[in-house]
Amino acid sequence: MSTERAETQEYINGMRPGPLTREIPECMRDKYTIVQAVLDVIAFWILVTGYVIMGIYRSIVGYPKKELKDSIAVVTGGGGGLGSLVALRLARLGCTVVLWDINKQGLEDTVKLVKGIGGKCHGYVVDLASREDIYRVAKTVHEEVGRVSLLINNAGVVSGQYLLDTPDHLIKRTFDVNILAHFWTAKAFLPAMIEHNNGHIVTIASMAGHVGVAKLVDYCSSKSAACGFDEALRLELEVRGVKGVHTSLICPYFIRSTGMFEEVNSR
Repeated sequence: MSTERAETQEYINGMRPGPLTREIPECMRDKYTIVQAVLDVIAFWILVTGYVIMGIYRSIVGYPKKELKDSIAVVTGGGGGLGSLVALRLARLGCTVVLWDINKQGLEDTVKLVKGIGGKCHGYVVDLASREDIYRVAKTVHEEVGRVSLLINNAGVVSGQYLLDTPDHLIKRTFDVNILAHFWTAKAFLPAMIEHNNGHIVTIASMAGHVGVAKLVDYCSSKSAACGFDEALRLELEVRGVKGVHTSLICPYFIRSTGMFEEVNSR
């Protein structure tokens, strides 16, 4: 072990060549690097061209619509605002809608709205800042409603204060609800999606995840993390060869009707 540690330290300090370097004759090392760089550039432009052609094709033809009839969809933050609107839309598309929210009254109101248009809807009171509560209710949903094939992580909170004026517990709550809950809901529902090779995880992030805004330091940070969560999860599913489970990232602008950004006056 001591010899291995010494060799590793020499490699880190640049005193010992790496394994790949040792396999290339010294006289060819520079040439190999140049050839590899040229091949990388060529491969890059081929890949870019393919994506541009596909983008043009999709902009003209469009994307095939997902069949949602008889699917079971979980919508977090479904007790009001954007979540309730999404629930109504999903119900019209034939989904059985499962709403999660900490607001019991809001849940009951939205469930009545969805059932009022003839939709199937269930409401569960969940503290999305609690990992244990998420896992507990996810298990209950699976037993009482069935296998979830559509997960929409929509719940979000905002403090709306300057960073130094924001209490620590509110910063923690922002991250617990806006991003950490995405991990727990995904871990709760993704295994069954992969097993059946059928599922979709939607991340409702925000334009604030791409652009910083004053008084929203914690919110912007959490939404930026949500954007990274979606991209990394999508690539991870691709690497694992999972073809039937997809992800979508939605980045809305400020929506005043939810009550979260009533004081925002943006041009």
